[in-house]
Amino acid sequence: MKLVGIVGSNAEVSYNRLLLKFIEKKFSQLVELEVLEIKDVPLFNQSDDQTNSPAIQNISKKILAADGVIIATPEHNRTIPAGLKSLLEWLSFKIHPLENKPVMIVGASYYDQGSSRAQLHLRQILDAPGVNAMVFPGNEFLLGKVKEAFDENENLKDQNTINFLESTLKKFIQFVKMVSLLEEPKPEPAKPEDLHATGTIDTTIEGVDMSADDWVEQAAEAVNAVEGKTYVKLNRGILTVDQLNYFLASMPMELTYADNNNQFLYYNHTKPGSEMLASRVPGQAGNPLANCHPPKALKNVEWVIQQLRSGAQDAVRVHVPTHGPDKFVVHNYQAMHDEEGNYVGINEFILDFKPIIDWYLKQTGQTLAGDVDAVSGASAKQHEEVDSVSSASVKESEEPVAAAVAVDSVSSASVKD
Repeated sequence: MKLVGIVGSNAEVSYNRLLLKFIEKKFSQLVELEVLEIKDVPLFNQSDDQTNSPAIQNISKKILAADGVIIATPEHNRTIPAGLKSLLEWLSFKIHPLENKPVMIVGASYYDQGSSRAQLHLRQILDAPGVNAMVFPGNEFLLGKVKEAFDENENLKDQNTINFLESTLKKFIQFVKMVSLLEEPKPEPAKPEDLHATGTIDTTIEGVDMSADDWVEQAAEAVNAVEGKTYVKLNRGILTVDQLNYFLASMPMELTYADNNNQFLYYNHTKPGSEMLASRVPGQAGNPLANCHPPKALKNVEWVIQQLRSGAQDAVRVHVPTHGPDKFVVHNYQAMHDEEGNYVGINEFILDFKPIIDWYLKQTGQTLAGDVDAVSGASAKQHEEVDSVSSASVKESEEPVAAAVAVDSVSSASVKD
């Protein structure tokens, strides 16, 4: 973590400078601290704008590049020195590098109370409009009787004082991290998905009703699609259309492809819909995804697509326990991309893992222990409480994804339906 320390005095000999130098040396494994001087900062005068002077611009740029700031202030007549006040005036005149910047205040003085009154005043200044710093609350470090505090090597003598300074610095580091989380830009909300596929992309077959039961036949005729024993050159092979069909039909899972226009284009039709893990019928091919789900499921479908399209997740997986205890069914939604990395749709594959797990257990002689779910590894009690997509508890998760009734993004109904 990179911090800058501002010496609040322009004096040639300053115990507050010594304090910052000690922090820089003693706690170098915790933070990287760069100590900045204010001796070249001109007296603030708005009639003589010095905002672009090298002294002010240098300090401003250093503050902007740092994760946080430590200001070490003496106490002059119960307030901060004029030099430090001028710096803060310049940094809130036309430029505002301290805005939302975490700031920790320390200070040293000759007397018992340290620089307590100056620190209190400095807090008020840093909170002022135009400055708007994020001042580290509490945890005051007040170094009193400073003439006796350092040894001949400019190190603090008292170990309790060093320990307290270290604990305060560690708390400030945590404060900086929290501020960083608060101030980081929030991701743009995902754009609504056009589940009715009203747009067109370069592979959209226009002039054919997407909802037609014979869309495949009409679309094939419209584009003169090849079939049968006609060869297709793939990136690493040459197969006939028949061979491609054989190959896809032999996959031990249900495959579905929906393009980036949210049009359902293909599934490896091998069984009647009633025998599938996620029911599909030939007439659905070509339909917009909105036609393939009940209205109440569309919000969940949209969320899955938004995760994949945005790159928030490369894959979304849903464990569907409603097929019965003899099946370990998982719906997998995998983002697909072209050679340039552009999103081109969803490869959904649905698989019952139980035969694979049973085979593996038989081969290895291992067994499933207790009431542990064989897919997630969570106990049955835990599984009831955990969202099957995000792994967050259903109560905690704010995403519109159901757990036990999770929706297949292409099938005609939710699992429960």
